[in-house]
Amino acid sequence: MLEAVAFWIDRPGVGVMRRAPIGPVGDGDVLVRTSRTGISRGTETSVFQGRVPSSEHERMRAPFQEGGFPGPVKYGYLNVGVVEQGPDDLRGRTVFTLFPHQSRFVVPAEAVVPVPHGVPARRAVLAGAVETAVNVLWDAAPLVGDRVTIVGAGMIGCSIARLARGIPGLDVVLVDVDASRRTVADRLGVRFAEPGDAPGDRDLVVNTSGSEAGLQLALASVVTDGDVIEASWYGDRPVTLALGADFHSRRLTIRSSQVGAVARRRRGTRTTRDRLALALDLLQDPAFDALLTGDSPWSELPAVMEGLATGQGAELCHTIDWTDAE
Repeated sequence: MLEAVAFWIDRPGVGVMRRAPIGPVGDGDVLVRTSRTGISRGTETSVFQGRVPSSEHERMRAPFQEGGFPGPVKYGYLNVGVVEQGPDDLRGRTVFTLFPHQSRFVVPAEAVVPVPHGVPARRAVLAGAVETAVNVLWDAAPLVGDRVTIVGAGMIGCSIARLARGIPGLDVVLVDVDASRRTVADRLGVRFAEPGDAPGDRDLVVNTSGSEAGLQLALASVVTDGDVIEASWYGDRPVTLALGADFHSRRLTIRSSQVGAVARRRRGTRTTRDRLALALDLLQDPAFDALLTGDSPWSELPAVMEGLATGQGAELCHTIDWTDAE
């Protein structure tokens, strides 16, 4: 029987690698050998630290999660690998799967999405971030010529910025407290500002910072009668906002956006699989390589996750190399 090695959160703040047998490949299944996985820093570090509210335990389940919050739990959803067994049209193809950090796995064939030939495996782990960015832009619906600010130059914010700059006439500014993100913004082809220099009177502001200061800045930056799209996930952290001053007189609106469901404007015409396939196609743009900021072998994953969760470094997307995992 085949075995696989996988990353588990044993308890909040403690990750371990475990070996376990994997089931047989049935009719309609595929066996995938993992090439790369990616760490979604915001969500996965919240899970790693046990910061998923009990009210969200079911909604926060990953598609192929094992165990439950706060642990032991096998969690993750950015997996790129090669189909070793399965239907003829998939065998040998590189595919993206919403599967945790594991060296091999068996899933139904419809759970994998082929990666376009022009997208390297490592870049393809960004599919989850770009899919989220697509959904946010469907929710936000920017218009030609809009002045758009994205607060928070993390993986999601950077993905939104890169896609938004492709809309004719949009003036896109990426705002972050980390001045080093200016280099990333330059590679993405968008303007950068630190919070103190963030422009005002923006037609649309998207907050991806995961901080109350970022959301407050978004409200201060948007035009009267403007919309702020809140794309952050705060886990169990409370958020305090100053909603006095001109919040009501300027008739501001905060609208949430999250990737769990297709945006309302496209829900009748697009499936989640359509959205993911679109994200993978958009990743043929090599500019997204700017978001790949670190890479480690699978054996170092527990230490890497601990480092990310404690705020070490300025990572965007850290990838894990599984090529020598047996």
